Amino acid sequence: MLRFRLIKDKTHIDFMGVHKITFALSLIMTVAVFTLLFTRGLNLGIDFTGGILMEVKIPSTMHIEDVRNDLRSLSAGVPTIQEFGTDAVMIKIPGKESDTASQKALHAEVQKLLGSATEFRRVEYVGPQVGSELITAGVKAFVYSMIAILLYIWVRFEWQFGIVAVFALAHDMFATLLFFELTQIEFGLSTVAAALLIAGYSINETVVVFDRIREMLRKYRKMPMPELVNMAINDVLSRTVMTFMMTFMAILALCIFGGAVIKGFAYAMLVGVLFGPYSSMFISAPLLTYLSIRREPVPMKSEAELVKQ
Repeated sequence: MLRFRLIKDKTHIDFMGVHKITFALSLIMTVAVFTLLFTRGLNLGIDFTGGILMEVKIPSTMHIEDVRNDLRSLSAGVPTIQEFGTDAVMIKIPGKESDTASQKALHAEVQKLLGSATEFRRVEYVGPQVGSELITAGVKAFVYSMIAILLYIWVRFEWQFGIVAVFALAHDMFATLLFFELTQIEFGLSTVAAALLIAGYSINETVVVFDRIREMLRKYRKMPMPELVNMAINDVLSRTVMTFMMTFMAILALCIFGGAVIKGFAYAMLVGVLFGPYSSMFISAPLLTYLSIRREPVPMKSEAELVKQ
């Protein structure tokens, strides 16, 4: 029977040999994340900032630059305008507080500036108070999920594994934030949902590596920790690469063929999928070598079973 393998069995890649370099790169990335966060910031969506959102269908003869030029004189200020599909644009006026009458007046003003050939598909208003509440809810959801993951890993393994897993998750979140800071792609509620999914994917990869490390800690109680970690990562490398490839291709299809509505979600997932295996192999597993982990003896029967495996 034919078996397709991207990675052969029993590889001997020296992951620990480059762990100091990967630690340094991750440290640089973390500094860059916080530097850009306080200087450039994120392009927060209307979910968080509050404001008015308009999806407008434009005629084929009109281009996005024409829309920008027409709306420069808008009384509410210069809006953010993005292409939305092949025949529409998304007009965003962040932080604009208005009552129903003012919203109708602004709608009429945009219609007048763009001309009667345009068609309004939807108009949404999010108040700044709602945006603030959504930011708080998003932060709480992320913090609570991190605490739950820490407790799960602590119960299943040991506290050292839990601390390291949270470091790996933070690493993946920082990588996602850095991507959105550099590209200025809109960061909205769908991106927060993607971040939580990334956490689940990342912890799954980390647990697979941790489980193999724990098994080998029982089997090779005298083996040096760096050598043991290398062996554990190599043992699960084929599985990790295959899982990554399947997930990556699915998310890449969303990025290429998905609509503008899920753009932020798809790109966040793509970054998370790229960094999930990286953090499990180059961040979390090597970090364990710096912590004192108990090597408990196991019954002879279990030890014999492990040897057979």
